[in-house]
Amino acid sequence: MSEKKLKRMWLGSEERQKRFIGWDFSEIEAQYWQEKNSWDYSEIVHQYLKEDMELLDMGTGGGELLKTFNHPLHKTSVTEGWKKNHELLLRTLKPKGMNVQFVEESDELHFSDNSFDIILNSHESFSIPEVKRVLKPNGIFISQQVGDMNGLTLASRVVPHLKKDRFHWHLSCVVDDLSTASFEVLYQNECYPVQKFYDMDALIYYARTISWEFPDFSVENNFHELLHVNDGLTRNGYVYSQQHRFVFVARLTK
Repeated sequence: MSEKKLKRMWLGSEERQKRFIGWDFSEIEAQYWQEKNSWDYSEIVHQYLKEDMELLDMGTGGGELLKTFNHPLHKTSVTEGWKKNHELLLRTLKPKGMNVQFVEESDELHFSDNSFDIILNSHESFSIPEVKRVLKPNGIFISQQVGDMNGLTLASRVVPHLKKDRFHWHLSCVVDDLSTASFEVLYQNECYPVQKFYDMDALIYYARTISWEFPDFSVENNFHELLHVNDGLTRNGYVYSQQHRFVFVARLTK
C-alpha cells in the first residue's frame, strides 16, 4: 500500500478515536491482546467491600468497573476529572442517588474528613495525605496502578526523543510512602504484562487515547516512525509492547 493511502487510513483511526468515552476499549478489543495481570483486581475488592461501607471510587471513568461491584448507590461516591466522563456520570449515575464529584487534581478531594470506609482507585493518580484525610480510621485503600515502565518499549519507538525524568512510580516506592503515612499494607503485587497490537488502527487509537504516555503523538507528527512500526507489523504479525502494573491493599491504622 502506498504511503499516501496508509496516511489517509491512519488519519481515519485518529478520527475514530474521538468517539472514545468512559474507559471503554471495546472498539478495538479484537485488534489487540494484553496478558492478564497475575491478580484479579475485582476479586481483591470483593474480599474487602461490604454492603454497609461508605465507598469512594477515584477516577471512575464512566463507572464501568464500579457498576460490577453492585454496591448500594446511596453509599457510593465517585470522582472524575475528564469533563466528557463527568457529564456522562451526571446523566447516568447521579439521578440514581450516587454522589458524583468533578475532581481535576487528585490532592483536592471535595469530601469531609473521615468520610469513607473504603477507597478504590483503578489507574487514577492519588495523594496519600488526601486519601488519609477522607478515610476513616481502620479504613481500607485498594489501588491498581500503572507503573513507570508502562508502554515504554512502544512509546520510545513511536515518539522520537522520548524522555522520562523520573522512575519513582513503582510498588516498593509507594509501599514505603504508605507505611510512612500510617498505613499497614495487607497485600501487594507487581507484574509486567505483554501487549500485542495486530494492526496499526488499534495502535493509533490506543496511543491517541493514552496521550500522557505518547506525548504530542499524532499521525502527522509521527508518520515516519509509524512507517517503521508498520514494517515490523508486516514481518511479525503484531507490534510488541509491555505494560507495568502494581496493586496494593492498605489499612489506615490511625
